[in-house]
Amino acid sequence: AHRACAQRLAKGMREDCGFDDVSIDAVGNVVGIYHGTDPKAKRLLTGSHFDTVRNGGKYDGRLGIFVPMACVRELHRQGRRLPFGFEVVGFAEEEGQRYKAVFLGSGALTGHFDMTWLEQKDADGITMREAMAHAGLCIDDIPKLQRDPANYLGFVEVHIEQGPVLNEIDLPLGIVTSINGSVRYVGEIIGMASHAGTTPMDRRRDAATAAAELALFVEQRGASVPHLVATIGMLEVPNGSINVVPGRCKFSLDIRATTNEVRDACAADIRQALKALCERRGVHYKLEETMRAAAAPSAPEWQQRWERAVETLGLPVFRMPSGAGHDAMKLHEIMPQAMLFLRGLNAGISHNPLESITNDDTDLCVRAFQNLLEQLATEQQ
Repeated sequence: AHRACAQRLAKGMREDCGFDDVSIDAVGNVVGIYHGTDPKAKRLLTGSHFDTVRNGGKYDGRLGIFVPMACVRELHRQGRRLPFGFEVVGFAEEEGQRYKAVFLGSGALTGHFDMTWLEQKDADGITMREAMAHAGLCIDDIPKLQRDPANYLGFVEVHIEQGPVLNEIDLPLGIVTSINGSVRYVGEIIGMASHAGTTPMDRRRDAATAAAELALFVEQRGASVPHLVATIGMLEVPNGSINVVPGRCKFSLDIRATTNEVRDACAADIRQALKALCERRGVHYKLEETMRAAAAPSAPEWQQRWERAVETLGLPVFRMPSGAGHDAMKLHEIMPQAMLFLRGLNAGISHNPLESITNDDTDLCVRAFQNLLEQLATEQQ
């Protein structure tokens, strides 16, 4: 399904939109280039991801590929070239669902694809290396995908908000001021499996109740500071049984905040709480950090371009942080970036099949992107 989606995107870029060069690169990204009046001119880089979570929605990521594709289609129809090149990337992997690693596609562009990730295994024991080879990708070429920031003006991304704010204030578009920093862990608490009927309550080393206590602390600590969230999204008792005291419990931990300092303070407190409760309960634990992404404030000049693009539509300028992570936070490591949010319906729900947008809002989003391109065209002349 993933490869079929990549082929469909590539076909759309080439045949429907008129991109000059379309390819699927060594990490699985779909890359479309629309040259400027001078093919050697600097490019504006944009795009988003086409993978999603299990049982997710239709617009998370894909919106940020289709909107710039629509802009290129209109330029091609008019036979028009801009003073700069336009590069649209459908990133192959952002979510980190099958393997622990995240931002595989955008990480390759920034030169931060860790080749040791290739030995990670999925739930079926298939390594990333095997999966990528099966998909026909040339793994040895991944390091060659690193982009030189000197060849680019910057990176912009449009995305559905994935939250309720724009929906509640009845605005179609919002300008992102910063993307929250995040850190993820996977962990396991190890106690002692024993008979549920014969093990007295005061003699138990229950891994699941230890994880439950941790989950409540995580909830409490995450709620203690504004613009901080902390989540245990997965809890699993391997080979659990109704009449067995759990001897093992696996869990995940996700912490996000608008600043790295707030995020790290929360992570330190949770690690300390985990250590203390395990000592008190007579159980052991393992904790592995699987992802760390720094907070990514928008580049002021690019944020202002989005603001002018929205103002030109006659809409209010509303600024907001992004609680979710995006490919833009990876590109932020090597070039200026800024994002535009589109309102989601159904209270902005995302990572859910109820995720939805309207045609009218999307039309405004495309027009805002066109306005941004026109601003750049004027600046580059």
